[in-house]
Amino acid sequence: MLKKTILNSAHRALGARMVDFGGWDMPVNYGSQIEEHHAVRRDCGMFDVSHMCPVDLVGADCRPFLSRLVANDVAKLTVSGKALYTAMLNTSGGVIDDLIIYFLSETHFRIVVNAGTAEKDLAWMQAKAAEWKMEVTITQRRDGDHALGMIAVQGPNARAKVWQVLPQARAATEGLKPFFAAEVEQYFIASTGYTGEDGFEIMIPATEAEAIWQKLKDAGVAPCGLGARDTLRLEAGMNLYGQDMDETVSPLDAGLAWTVAMKDDRDFVGKSALTAAGQKQRLLGLILLDKGVLRSHQKIITRQGDGEITSGSFSPTLQQSIALARLPLGVQIGDEVEVDIRGKLLKAKVVKPVFARNGKAVI
Repeated sequence: MLKKTILNSAHRALGARMVDFGGWDMPVNYGSQIEEHHAVRRDCGMFDVSHMCPVDLVGADCRPFLSRLVANDVAKLTVSGKALYTAMLNTSGGVIDDLIIYFLSETHFRIVVNAGTAEKDLAWMQAKAAEWKMEVTITQRRDGDHALGMIAVQGPNARAKVWQVLPQARAATEGLKPFFAAEVEQYFIASTGYTGEDGFEIMIPATEAEAIWQKLKDAGVAPCGLGARDTLRLEAGMNLYGQDMDETVSPLDAGLAWTVAMKDDRDFVGKSALTAAGQKQRLLGLILLDKGVLRSHQKIITRQGDGEITSGSFSPTLQQSIALARLPLGVQIGDEVEVDIRGKLLKAKVVKPVFARNGKAVI
């Protein structure tokens, strides 16, 4: 039995093509995935991300708990509303999950974890809180009486559309810099996203989610499915858990070294393993020079050894096939490599792993 978000009936009413996404019944598109992709790059689109799981941490030990739990340093969170992207690691230095932490007060933080890892994440957090004897209450907000729906509104016109639907939010969110959030009445509005475009991720009481979704649609915001979400995040060079990293992959090898604060004396789960192993691979971008389509798990042949594509697709913005790939450390941006596609070696160029943002190609 597939799980359903609070917006499931809205997707079906729009004729969305639904698929099984990690045990969730989710829309892959509403007609044209390419048109949905372009809507976000050029105008405004919205995604149901209610399968993601908000988790509230409350208690006197929130900060010391998070300081030990995640690889990035929550000491960076000093202003209410500030967000931090980080990874939660296992003792071997592998990525249990990548997540966003919002600082609300010294006794209240909010974490958003991935849909497919939510139960595992919560169990890990609860176990660590008990092991470390930390005074912290961990409450998921995806289900139950206090459930939150989540809608991501993304694109160059996203802010204007949100303010049209929620005019009371304008004053509090107009000046929001990237990776900040504001609480406006019952809404939690964050300037975060997964597309490389401007916009908001909005947490809404589940009972109001369908009404807000409809108001956004009536305001001209295009409903977008998982297909466009994947090509948009790939163009923006953003990792997908389960493809670009997992419990067997170090954040150093997954292009997430910038989310790991190693230099201070702070200890965190997985730090000793990262220190011992170091970095063994680089996550870089590829643009296919020959005709074909890059896909995950395709083998890459370089002068320094073999690598592997972690995420690949056709880029609607670049009109070329692109990919993220884990490559040997010696491979450099600008190098030419070969990709084994069904036994045929095709040429590809190594590039910085950001292909398009803010409505245009950056390669």
